This record gives sequence, structure tokens and C-alpha cells, in this order.
Amino acid sequence: MADINAKVLVVGGGPGGYVTAIRAGQLGLDVVLAEQGGQGGNKNGGLGGTCLNVGCIPSKALIHAADAFHHAIEQSRSAPLGIRVEHPTIDLPRTVEWKDGVVGRLTSGVGALLKRHRVKILQGRAEMIDGKSCRIETDTGPQVVRAEHVVLATGSVATALPNLPFGGKVISSTEALSLGKVPERLVVVGAGYIGLELGTAYAKLGSKVTVIEALDRILPIYDAELVRPVARRLKALGVDVLTSARAAGLSDDGVALEGGRTIAADKILVATGRRARLEGFGLERLDLTMNGAFVQVDERCATSMRNVWAVGDLTGEPMLAHRAMAQGVVVAEIIAGHRRVFDGGVIPAVCFTDPEIVTVGLSPEEARKMGREVTTAQFPFQANGRALSVAAEDGFVRVTARADNHLVLGIAAVGAGVSELAGAFGLALEMGARLEDIGGTIHAHPTLGEAFHEASLRALGEALHI
Repeated sequence: MADINAKVLVVGGGPGGYVTAIRAGQLGLDVVLAEQGGQGGNKNGGLGGTCLNVGCIPSKALIHAADAFHHAIEQSRSAPLGIRVEHPTIDLPRTVEWKDGVVGRLTSGVGALLKRHRVKILQGRAEMIDGKSCRIETDTGPQVVRAEHVVLATGSVATALPNLPFGGKVISSTEALSLGKVPERLVVVGAGYIGLELGTAYAKLGSKVTVIEALDRILPIYDAELVRPVARRLKALGVDVLTSARAAGLSDDGVALEGGRTIAADKILVATGRRARLEGFGLERLDLTMNGAFVQVDERCATSMRNVWAVGDLTGEPMLAHRAMAQGVVVAEIIAGHRRVFDGGVIPAVCFTDPEIVTVGLSPEEARKMGREVTTAQFPFQANGRALSVAAEDGFVRVTARADNHLVLGIAAVGAGVSELAGAFGLALEMGARLEDIGGTIHAHPTLGEAFHEASLRALGEALHI
């Protein structure tokens, strides 16, 4: 089989990879995308990588189905809205089938976009030969691609625990998204966003969920103020949360904790984080400078090798799909001759727990640690008409700004549906908004976004509703 020559070779078809390929194709570059079979645990090598196949999209679909089922259960018990539902049940295989259909539509869409922009897709195990060439084991035999520019976008994989290796009843988030039935007893090891998102979903589906966290509180990357409503909701759902606890290994019927206690479990979800995928694609053949467990890149996403670029989880935290996609656009445009740099200062982070959490920029504590004098204020959803009208009043919006000139430094919210405010929060910081800009913007009524408006007015001492 003849070698393929291309301007750009993208290794890995996750969000950063396929966006790099699409944008490069739009700019008229000759692009080959080597889709890694098995990325993120997906043995079919589906386009879109972890995010579309076994991460962001399927998990949110499962969370939505769990919410719908739980609401039906609530209506069958007390009918607070006057709606009576009798004996709701869940057919999990059918739910999984629906979830897979959502994933299929999106991955097909990605494939169509790649085809439209003349990107050649090679699916199979890819391994770098050197900084200019890659061997891909396709279904029709090995194929060598030589390119002027190589973009590494190999993503990340779930972190396993030595004393709880994956297999049998021990599962990763990938398997948790495709279970054949709802486990009667589910133990979640790790109280980060992945563990709590899926643990909450299964609690709503009917599992007895126990969360084990080695640190002294859940969601440790978020400040305690934002986490309190989530902790309250977990308690209301009957989820047992064990902090400052460590799993020692498997017991006969579940998980043994350090200290001798045993937690019974039918399934054990290990959700202790993800790590960059550094193995299995020939990274050792490249002379790349590393930044700990990640590939080091500069502000252009360039590695230490000329014309070798890296985007996404491979380059470090935050491991977010939208960060990877933004990096991919920057790299494609640089290769096409544009002057671009990647500015990661404003990257919204969303935790799809119940209630949801969204943050962008600095928290008050982070700003003060940087020596900033700040003003901060929050507005509760208990005083927001939209939140009350949809029975979702637990939470708030918080703004943090410089005390001297009111430049907004950070925005955060916790509440039902606040993930949809992430764009407005990010735009405010990206455009250098001041409290007066937000306070002077007319916000539609009744919407959750009014809480953003009111929090800003509070910080200015001009609150309308206090």
C-alpha cells in the first residue's frame, strides 16, 4: 500500500483532534485524521473520542433520563405539581439504546463534517514512527502517513487503582454508561465531578449509592460555598457519603475500607480521575519535553519538536472538551499561516451534578491570594421568579470583581440548569466586563440570568431586590 503524504496529520479523533482537522480542511489544507481505535475505552474507535462516545454526551443523556425517571417517582408519591403518575418503571436497556442513538447522530455529524472538508480518515491503531510519519493499522492493512505537520490529540483514559483493578464488578465511567440493569447497590470511589454525576444519576434510577472519598470533602476543586447545595441534595437522595475514607480493595461482597469496614456493592465505579494517554502511539519515539505527566506546549500549542503540536488532555489541565476544541482551532489556523495564540484564561467549567455548578475565572479566595482587593456578592435563586416557578430554588449566582475599578474577575453559580449560563459568564470575562456593564444590561424576565444581574447590582450596592 502506497504511503500517503499530507500537509497535516492529526493523531486522535477526540474533540481537539476532529476540530483541528475540520478547521484545517476549511482553510484548504490537505489533512489526514488517524482515529485511535479504543480511545477512552471505545473499542470501535468512534469519531469524537471520549467526549462524544463515552464521556460528555452519553453521561448527560443518562443524567437526563435519570432526572426524568426521578421526577416521575416524585409525582407518584406526592404529586406536588398536581400531576399524578402511577407506578413508573425504568427499562435501562432501552434507555441505553436511546443514549447510543444520540451518540450515533453526533458522531455521524462529525463524520459528515470531516468528509465535507475533504479530511481523509484512517481508523485503526496509530503509532508514530518519527516526528513526520505515522503507521496506522487499518482494517485493510498498514498505512504509513508522512506529513509536514503532526498534531497529537490522543486524549486521556480513566485512572485505575492498584487495589481495585477494572474488571468484574469494578467498572469505569465507560461501563457505567452501558449497564444492562440498575445495580441494587453501587459504590462510587471518588467524589469528583465524574463520580458524583454518575452516582447521582444511579441514585435517581433506584440504586443504593455509597460514595467513598479519600479527602475530607466532596468536589474538592470547587470552593465549599458552591458545594453545599450539592451535598444537601445527595443527602436528600439517600446517598451515603464517606469522606476521609480509603478503599483498601475488594471484599467478598463489595469494597473493604482501610480500618476494617466493608461496603456491600453489586457494582463498584472507580472514578478517581483521568490521566493523559501517553502510551500506545509511539510517544517514546518523539523527542518531546514533558511537563510532569503531560506534553509541554507553549502559547501556540507547539511542542519542543518543530511542527509537532499537541492539543487537549494530552497537554494538561483543565481536561475539558471545549478547551481542546479551542486549541484545535488555534493550531489549524497557525499551520495555515495565521498569527494566533491560545488564551486559556477564560475557560468555563461545569459540573453536571444536582444542582449543577458552573465557574469561570477566579473565586474570591483565589483572587485574594493573588493580592487583589475584591468586592463580591451573590444572589439566591430563592428570590428568582424563574427558579421558583420550576421548583428549583436551591443555589445562587456569585460575582467577584476588583474593588477599585469593578473589573469582573470571576463568576460562579450553583443551581438547576445553571450550565446554560456558562456562555454569558465566559463572555463577560472575555470582553473585560465591569459590574456596571452587567448591571446596566437588561436581562429578560423571568429567567435564571436575572440572578447574574442582581448579584452584580448587589456588588455595586444598588440591589433592587434585597
